[in-house]
Amino acid sequence: MKIKQVMTTDVETCTPDTPIFEIAKKMKELDVGVIPICEGDELKGLATDRDIVLNAIAEQWPLDTPISRVMTEDPVRGTVDMSAEEAAELMADVQIRRLPIVEQGRLIGIVSLGDLAIERNLTDDAGEALEEISEPSKPKK
Repeated sequence: MKIKQVMTTDVETCTPDTPIFEIAKKMKELDVGVIPICEGDELKGLATDRDIVLNAIAEQWPLDTPISRVMTEDPVRGTVDMSAEEAAELMADVQIRRLPIVEQGRLIGIVSLGDLAIERNLTDDAGEALEEISEPSKPKK
């Protein structure tokens, strides 16, 4: 199965100069944990809920700081030509839950482990990816 059969194509994006608080507000409105950051159609990075908490709030950045200061730059990308199985393997290998899909540098969609998990023939791949990503955390000693 090709990735374009399971990916989300109607993806909300923001620009690198969007303030952190606006990204967080958009995440809440859309009930998502990631917003792709683009200049035009070109993917520049990803803003995740984790980026906001660990890179912005924990470091006490003002919430009107541009997201470019705390986002994940140059994220791992999938391509429109890859299969859903290849996407699941890539996500497991690099331990990510969401994979932006690009074509010639342009963002055309995003796929999550949830997208993969709802496809009957991909459930095992998604489960394996989640298992590899979700290693139990150990407290620092």
